[in-house]
Amino acid sequence: MAITDIEVMQNYIRMCGDGWDQGWHERNGGNLTYRMRPEEVEQCRPYFKDSPGEWVEMGVQADNLRGEFFISTGSGKYFRNVPLAPQDNICIVEINAAGDAWRIVWGLEKGGCPTSEFPSHFLNHSVRKEATGGACRVIYHAHPANLIAMTYILPLTARDFTRALWKSATECPVVFPGGVGVVPWMVPGGRDIALATSERMKEYDAAVWAHHGLFASGPDFDTTFGLMHTIEKAAQIYILALSAGQGKILQTIEDDQLRAIAKDFGVTLREEFLD
Repeated sequence: MAITDIEVMQNYIRMCGDGWDQGWHERNGGNLTYRMRPEEVEQCRPYFKDSPGEWVEMGVQADNLRGEFFISTGSGKYFRNVPLAPQDNICIVEINAAGDAWRIVWGLEKGGCPTSEFPSHFLNHSVRKEATGGACRVIYHAHPANLIAMTYILPLTARDFTRALWKSATECPVVFPGGVGVVPWMVPGGRDIALATSERMKEYDAAVWAHHGLFASGPDFDTTFGLMHTIEKAAQIYILALSAGQGKILQTIEDDQLRAIAKDFGVTLREEFLD
C-alpha cells in the first residue's frame, strides 16, 4: 500500500485532475489546500519523512490552526502533473504550535514548497473554520476564464457580482445563497491579499479575485468543486448572453422569482442584494 491509496489522498488527487480537465489551471495556475482530519493524519503518518523539513514562517498567524496538517499543491507545480506524480507535485505540511509556520512532512520529493499563496489559504482556513464551526476543510483557488472576464465589465462589488450570477442560472441562489465576495486586484502571494481575502471569507463561501480568479471553500472536495463549477457555469452563461445580445439582456430571473426559489428550496438569500 502507498500513501496515494489512502482515500483522502485519492480524493485530493482526483480534484486536481478535475480542475485541470475544466481548463482552470493553465501552466502552474491555481492551488488547492485541505485541512486534514486527525484520523487522516494518522493514516498518512507512516509515510511521513524520517526528518521533516525546516520550519518556515508564513508572515501570518492563526491560533485555531495550531498543530494542524494540510495537504497542499506545490509552488510552481502543474495541476496536470498531480495525478501522474503526486509525490513530486503535492505535499503534506504541519503547522507549528505557535500557528505561524509550516514544515513539510511528506511530498515534493524533487524539492519545492507549498503554494506561494499558502498564507492566503491559511488565513481563509482560519476564518472559515471559525465561521462554520470547524466544518470547512477545503480552500480551492482556480482561474475560471468567464468569471475573470466578468471582473472587467462589472463594478467590483459583492452585490453586483452576486446578482449577475444568481440571475444567470436557477441553481445559483440555492448553491450560494449568501452570495460571493469580491477582492480588488492585488499582488498575489503576500500578506495584504491574504488579509483582504480572509475578510471576505468571514461572510462568503467564495471570493472573486479581480482579473485573477476565484477562491472557493467547503466541507469536502465535492462541495467545493461544485461551488467553483456552478459559479463559473453561471459566469459563462452571463458572458454568452451579453455577447449574443450585443450587451443587452431582454429578460432574466426577477428578484421575486429569486425569493420564490429560496422559499421552495429552504435557503435564506442575502436580502440586501435584492431589490
